[in-house]
This record gives sequence, structure tokens and C-alpha cells, in this order.
Amino acid sequence: MKPILSLGFALLFLLSSVAGLAQTKFTINGYVKDSTTGESIIGATININGKSVGSNQYGFYSITVDSGDYELNVSHVSFLTQSQRIQLSENLQLNLFLLPKSAALSEVVIYSKRRDVNVRNAQMGQIDLSINQIKNVPAFLGEVDILKAIQLLPGVRNAGEGNAGFYVRGGGPDQNLIMLDDAVVYNTGHLFGFFSIFNSDAIKNTSLIKGGMPAQYGGRISSVLDVQMKDGNTNKFVTEGGIGLIASRVSVQGP
Repeated sequence: MKPILSLGFALLFLLSSVAGLAQTKFTINGYVKDSTTGESIIGATININGKSVGSNQYGFYSITVDSGDYELNVSHVSFLTQSQRIQLSENLQLNLFLLPKSAALSEVVIYSKRRDVNVRNAQMGQIDLSINQIKNVPAFLGEVDILKAIQLLPGVRNAGEGNAGFYVRGGGPDQNLIMLDDAVVYNTGHLFGFFSIFNSDAIKNTSLIKGGMPAQYGGRISSVLDVQMKDGNTNKFVTEGGIGLIASRVSVQGP
């Protein structure tokens, strides 16, 4: 009988020791509110020791963790994040107040209908393409080609594979006027028209006029392709170039 009683006291002592070593859990709850208006904040994130909960539709939150010292973080997409240290030794009711984020927005003008660009610009049928836009177009064998990029515009189609010419609204390739810095370009292709003569590193802007050409361009009846080259870097020397499968290029700018 005595051995049984001794074993029972030993088990009781062991269980009481384990219970003493186990940490007690406590609950923190409260409301998350706007510090300026007192409105409840829905969807705020409360984080303690890696455990996170969100405030419900009433702004209420509740989280249970072990006793101890913690850093409590509260965040919301429209409010400034708040942090504070808490010592948790009992159940705690804690209301949290967040400051709203303030951002200065520029003036927004809303029109009842789309503004007509032609009212401010008498030139119709003109499309301007910067060299950055042209370089974003997928290039054949990595070579940026202005004429190939132009052929992707509405009303423009290519004149056939291996041909640098293009058709605009049904007109022939010989009815297009191509100019480089106000100089007429008669032959626009290399390697029997496989790729164009324009070096993309030296081009600044490209304008395609598909109708109503100004008198300064003469009597072409289909389209005008006006290519402008860069003015050059007036501050320092800059060198650009590339080596491709079918062509290589280099450009040097400087004061």
C-alpha cells in the first residue's frame, strides 16, 4: 500500500511542476478607431509576436498570447502604423487609435466628354513616335527598325517580305515621301531591303502623316515619313552601339 501512495504523490508532484512551468495565456481585445473622427476602422491588422488578427466590421479585435512583454503593431493601408510596448500579465482591454495618412493631390479636371485634339491642332492624320516607343516594339533578330515599327500602325502595311517599302491606305511605296532632317531619302533599305538604313541610336523622333500633307512636303499623295535625328549631347561624350546577327552599329555624341 505504501509504494502505491508514494507513486501517487510523485505523479501529483510531477503534474503540479509541469503546470507551474506552463505559461498562462491572456487575451487582449478592444477597438481600433480613427484618432481624428473616432470612427471604427475595419480591416486593421494587429500583430503581436508574429501572431496577427484583423479588426472586424465593428473595428473590434481580440488576440490571445502567452504572458510576457511584447511590442504591439497596428497597421492599415490608409493610416499610419502605430507601435507600443505592452506587459501582459492579465486579460487586457486596449483601444487603439490611428492617425490617417494625408497626401497632397494635384488638381483633377473632369470633362463631360473627350476633348477634340483637332480643335487645337489643324494637322490631321499625323502620328508621332519617339525612339523609346519604337524600341519597345519587338524587333526581328534584335535590330530596331523604324520602318518595321511604322508598319504596325493602323492604315499601314508592309510591301512584302524582304522589302523596306510600305503601303499607306492603298497607295504604292513610291507614293510615300521619306525625309531625314528635311533631306529626301530615296533608298531606305540595306541588303536588298531586308532592314532599313536608319540607326535607331541616332534617331530622336519619327512622324508619319497619312493624309492632308502640308504644302512644305511637296506633292506626294500617300504619306510623309519625317525622321528627326538627335541634336547630340552638348555636355559630355556618349558612345552607343550594338553587334547583331545581321548588322552592327555605333554612334558617338559629344560637345
